[in-house]
Amino acid sequence: MEQYIVKGGNPLVGEVEIGGAKNAALPIISAAIMTDETVTLENLPDVNDVNVLLEAIGKIGAQVERVDRHTVRINGSTIQDFSVDYDYIKKIRASYYLLGALLGKYKNAEVPLPGGCNIGSRPIDLHLKGFRAIGAKVEIRHGSIIAKAENMRGAHVFLDKVSVGATINVMMAASMANGRTTIENAAKEPHVVDVANFLNSMGADIKGAGTEVIRIRGVEKLHKTTYSIVPDMIEAGTYMMAAAATKGDIMVKNVIPKHMEAVTAKLEEVGCEVEEFDDAIRVVASKRLMRTHVNTQPYPGYPTDMQPQIAVVLALAQGTSIVTESIFENRFKYVDELTRMGANIKVEGNTAIIDGVEGFTGARISSPDLRAGAALVVAGLAAEGITIVDDIVYIQRGYEDFEQKLQSLGAEIEKVSSEKEIQKFKLRVG
Repeated sequence: MEQYIVKGGNPLVGEVEIGGAKNAALPIISAAIMTDETVTLENLPDVNDVNVLLEAIGKIGAQVERVDRHTVRINGSTIQDFSVDYDYIKKIRASYYLLGALLGKYKNAEVPLPGGCNIGSRPIDLHLKGFRAIGAKVEIRHGSIIAKAENMRGAHVFLDKVSVGATINVMMAASMANGRTTIENAAKEPHVVDVANFLNSMGADIKGAGTEVIRIRGVEKLHKTTYSIVPDMIEAGTYMMAAAATKGDIMVKNVIPKHMEAVTAKLEEVGCEVEEFDDAIRVVASKRLMRTHVNTQPYPGYPTDMQPQIAVVLALAQGTSIVTESIFENRFKYVDELTRMGANIKVEGNTAIIDGVEGFTGARISSPDLRAGAALVVAGLAAEGITIVDDIVYIQRGYEDFEQKLQSLGAEIEKVSSEKEIQKFKLRVG
């Protein structure tokens, strides 16, 4: 099994380039099969989740051609099979976007119940409610969701809870239904807007993405397009937090500063200097940071996917901070690992009470999920001594070239897969 080994204590300094957003790429890959013409996707992140989904659509008959590392051509005209294999779904939760895509185009889809990171129950009842509203018959049989529709028609869909997945899935299916669909209480995340923009570039008629009411007029067919994926705000935020935790100075490039406002505001609150440019953000942490309180919320609030990273920063800040997780109930599984490094954190229900400590010490720790894994690597970079992070397969699901990008900022980090390699690293870094 691969691990990261880290020698901490160096401030991270330099520039880092952000890739395409995984959370936008996955639904956009799914939506690309909704036309019989060839779709070209650019700025795709080369991460495990994206590669697994490309394999999955290839398996049901789509033609997938890798043009280069970040560009792919997809043609869905050869799809014969509307049933997605469980092997793909258990690896990535976002394969459920194939439900909305297949249902929209072929009026027929069968997708196993999803897997992915275990950060809490993420029920898909809202997706199914939305599909039923626009005329699909949906049932769960033998662990799969089976959706069929003879006549999909526009409808009024009110989501009881803000859900990115349900908003995107219903938007995809409704874009090829007869008549008009209104989605109320829709998610406003940048990747929701990116999927709407992508569908529109294929000829869909979607208005209001980025607000809480999305209006869709169904069209008969979609056409080819070339589309570039939006930059990844969570990858950007992770490097911004790494600058804060290691007392560094990082210029994060290829980012949309507007998307980062909730993260930027918190970094400024704790005492970082943040400078915004047209498509870059510089974060400088020159002194010990101060406490603050964080409450995760749907966009434009503070993102749940950035909660473990800021907890690492606050665990090193002066004073007592409170982090409240209002989206996923299992998002504090990394706390035990941080405690092994010397953090002082107490979890009560959906709240973590963090008493800042002067510093962390290296330890052997394990990555419980994608974002927490990245946060633990950041903790290792801030710690004194050697940290070994196990289960990095989670991190590789969503961060491209993570160790290389960190090395370019001065981090002493390597990916290793044996005790011999660990010893070699320890000898090299002294």
